[in-house]
Amino acid sequence: MTNADDLPDAEVTNASDDESGIEVGGEQKTEKLGTFGGRPPRRLSISISARNLAHAVLIAALLGAVATFAWLYVDARHKLDDQSRRQSSYAHAEKVALDYAVSAATMNFQDLNGWKAKLVAGTSPELTDKLTKAAGSMEQILIPLQWNSTAQPLVAKVHSHDNGVYVVDCFVSVQTKTAQAPDALQSTATYSLTIDSNKNWQITDVGGIGAVVGQR
Repeated sequence: MTNADDLPDAEVTNASDDESGIEVGGEQKTEKLGTFGGRPPRRLSISISARNLAHAVLIAALLGAVATFAWLYVDARHKLDDQSRRQSSYAHAEKVALDYAVSAATMNFQDLNGWKAKLVAGTSPELTDKLTKAAGSMEQILIPLQWNSTAQPLVAKVHSHDNGVYVVDCFVSVQTKTAQAPDALQSTATYSLTIDSNKNWQITDVGGIGAVVGQR
């Protein structure tokens, strides 16, 4: 019978609170508590370098600059479009006025009906009635004088504009012959026309129709 004193001393390994000792095949294996597979727990960390931060700031600045440029471009484009439309409308109003003024200043006592037709062409119904009556009165002067006049356009300029209604001043050069003055006399006739683009560019008012006759 074997006494306890005769048994070999057993190797005792003291493990700390965070370690556990396991003897396998005569070798002591020690693992730290609180680990997984012998590896320390993974820690999630986020780090942003100064270079990356500078890049982000630069990109944000570029995006802001692009947005500002786009806004300025669109605004400038709208202004240019508005200016182009305004210039086109002004040019059209001036052409309508100048063409009318030339027709109104061109008279031949032998064809006053043709002149009357041109006098009311492109005018509003209210103005047509008004001009027809005025032409009847002028006819009493033109026939005895044997009036014959030709006109050439000089210039037309928009005087004012409000909500599609244009007031245009225009000037035409007039060469006139009468029974009393058979040699052509040169004069300048001035007309002030009101043109409404909202009514298909109708002429709604005319001033200066009697100026040519009044100068003789």
